[in-house]
Amino acid sequence: MNVSEFDFDLPPGLIAQEPPPVRGSSRLLVVRRDTREIEHTHVARLADLLDKGDLLVVNDTKVFPARLLGTRVPSGGAVECLLLSKLDDDRWDALVHPGQKLQPGARMTFRKPDAAAHVLHAEVLDQHFHGRRTIRLWSEDGESVDGAVDAIGHVPLPPYIKRDDQQDDRERYQTVYARERGSVAAPTAGLHFTPEILRALDDRGIERTAITLHVGYGTFQPVRVEHVEAHRLDPERFSIGEAAADTINRAKAEGRRIVSVGTTTTRALETAARAGRGVITPQSGWSDLFIYPGFAFRIVSALMTNFHLPQSSLLMLVSAFGGREEVLSAYRTAVAREYKFYSYGDAMLIL
Repeated sequence: MNVSEFDFDLPPGLIAQEPPPVRGSSRLLVVRRDTREIEHTHVARLADLLDKGDLLVVNDTKVFPARLLGTRVPSGGAVECLLLSKLDDDRWDALVHPGQKLQPGARMTFRKPDAAAHVLHAEVLDQHFHGRRTIRLWSEDGESVDGAVDAIGHVPLPPYIKRDDQQDDRERYQTVYARERGSVAAPTAGLHFTPEILRALDDRGIERTAITLHVGYGTFQPVRVEHVEAHRLDPERFSIGEAAADTINRAKAEGRRIVSVGTTTTRALETAARAGRGVITPQSGWSDLFIYPGFAFRIVSALMTNFHLPQSSLLMLVSAFGGREEVLSAYRTAVAREYKFYSYGDAMLIL
């Protein structure tokens, strides 16, 4: 299967650069797989579109301000560091820029002019491909590294948002149910939920449970190969607790619909299902599961997701669930109706 088969035309003006003025006010394009009908509504009506007894599964990962701006030591030249994942107490996998000047042994300092009390130091320990580095990170005066990162770090907005992060992004680029710190990108389908929408789902009798997948920078990784089958995903950490596993298995055994909120939730669920031969067991591990057309879903029976990049692995996952031609047709409709795309954009529900 050629990657070019997942292309579509998207006017740049439809790429959302800001969150909607009010959380939960986004538009929702509904695709019904059995009839191929499309409905245009709003996320606030989600409870009306689901049935009593449905199980909604969300990703409760929490985005941290992983983008650090600082200077090289001793030259003072500007540097940028994106923390990707914590390897142990003081070592991190990171992307650095300018990569050619940051070889093993290079040192950096990060601070904010308005947060002088918080200073982070870093040393490059090892060099990898495409700007990746293993770094050691420590703070001054015994402050926790996480505390210093929270004080001086920037929200790691996706590369297609062409502006600097703002204070509001700390709240809007985060789900209202975020609990487990560890992501460098938001599980964007979850950004639409508000306490009011969650209450409406509860009142409707729609069950809800949370699992965790920490979204890595690989979510933005372009597919650089010609054939879909040759692409590989970066592994991402996930965990499913005992209560969540029991809830999901019970819903499946009872024949109830399992509604996955986002591609990250979907990958974690289907990774766990493959390991357990269709049964979800409590577990923590890494997922590099690449879902594309031809994949047999074992858990997910409905999917809520945002609109994704052309020729991206995320679009391929959605096409695997909804059908390539049907999804691309829906995308063309969304473009014609001027839906907003990507992280801060509108949403799609495939039933």
